[in-house]
Amino acid sequence: MCEASAYILRDDQEELILKSVDVLEPQDTGGFLLVDIFGNQKTIKAKLKRMNLVEHKIIFEEYL
Repeated sequence: MCEASAYILRDDQEELILKSVDVLEPQDTGGFLLVDIFGNQKTIKAKLKRMNLVEHKIIFEEYL
């Protein structure tokens, strides 16, 4: 399986947003739409910090 878990970095800690993310789509509003393998969706206002696909992680950072 190639899904990844999405996290947001808060106070140097990774806080889980959504597991088994299958779709990551930038939005015109500046955020991202995340969709997991079950069709659950979350939209977040954050910037992409890094992706580590070997560890199956997508890390976002809050806007200041």
